[in-house]
Amino acid sequence: MAWLCQAGAGEARTFLVGPDQDIKTPSAAVQMAHDGDTIQIEPLKGGYFDCAVIKQSHLTIEGTGDGVVLTDLTCAGKGILVVDGTDVTVRNLTLTRARVPDRNGAGIRAEGTDLHVDNVRFVNDEVGILAAASALSRITIVNSQFIDNGGCDNGRCNSALNIGWIALLHVEHSVFRDTHGGDDVLSYAVRTELVDDDIEDGPTGTAGYLVHLPAGGSLEMRNNRLEKGPKTADVPAAVSTEAPYGSRPVGTLVLIGNRFTNDSGRSFDLLHNLSDTPAEMANNTVGKNTTLVSSSGYMWFWMKSFAHAMLARAHSTAYTLARGLRDDLRRL
Repeated sequence: MAWLCQAGAGEARTFLVGPDQDIKTPSAAVQMAHDGDTIQIEPLKGGYFDCAVIKQSHLTIEGTGDGVVLTDLTCAGKGILVVDGTDVTVRNLTLTRARVPDRNGAGIRAEGTDLHVDNVRFVNDEVGILAAASALSRITIVNSQFIDNGGCDNGRCNSALNIGWIALLHVEHSVFRDTHGGDDVLSYAVRTELVDDDIEDGPTGTAGYLVHLPAGGSLEMRNNRLEKGPKTADVPAAVSTEAPYGSRPVGTLVLIGNRFTNDSGRSFDLLHNLSDTPAEMANNTVGKNTTLVSSSGYMWFWMKSFAHAMLARAHSTAYTLARGLRDDLRRL
C-alpha cells in the first residue's frame, strides 16, 4: 500500500516514504497527495537528495524518527520545500544546504498562507525560511533550530529567517546560532512575537541584528536569551525597530524578561528604537557595555526616509508624465 491505512472516498490519507516502502522519495509522495493528507518520511542513511513544490492545502509533512534529512537539491530555483498551499505543517525534518543561482536558496520557501513549523532544523542554507508577502498569513515556528545559515554575495546578505509582509510571525522555543552576514530574524510582519528563544552569534557568527523590524509593525519579545559575539557585523544594537516615513506604525513594542550577553568587545544597545512608539521594558538583564534602549538618530533617520519617499514619488510622477507625452506624440 502507498499509505498506512486504506482511506474511504474523500477521506484524508497517510503516505509512508522510506527506503523499504513503495514510495521512495518525499517528492513522489507530494505528487500523489491531496488536500488534507499526511506524508510520513522514514530516516534514510545519507539523507534524501530531494525537493518538492507543495500546492496542496492542510497537508502535513513529517519525519517519523530522528535524522530525516532533505539536502542539496532545490525546486523552482527557490528552496528544498516550496510551500504554495494553505495551512501546511512541516515537522521533524532537517533541511540543509539549500543553494540556488540567485543565492537565496531556502530550506522552506513560504509562498502560501499559514505555515506551521515544528521541530525542524535548518542547517547551512542560504536562508532558513524565506516567506513572501501574504497579508493574511500567519507563520508559527516552534522547537526549531537555525544553524549556520545566511551569507553575503555582491553586497547582498541573507538572513536566517526572512519574513515578508504577513499578519503574524510567532517563534517559540527555537534556536538561532552562527548566522553569517544577514540578520537572525528579519521581519516585515504586522506583528512579530519571540518567546523563550536562543538567538546567538556564538564565537564565529557574523550576523547583523539579532532581531530586525525595518518597516514598522509590533514586536513582543519575552524571556529570550540573546548574545552578540566577537565577529558581529557593525550594527549598534541586538534588536532594531524602524518606522520610516510612510510605513505602518509600530503598534506595540514590548521587551520583558530577556537576557542579553555582549561578547563583542564594544558598546551595544539591547534595543535601538527608531520609531515614535515608546518601548515597554521590564526585567531585562544586560551585561557589560550595554544600554537597555536608545532612540539615538531617530530624527535623522526619519528625515532621510522622508527625502527618499519624496524622491521616489517625484520619479514616479515624472515617469507617468513622460509616458503620457510619448503616447500623445505617437497619436499625432
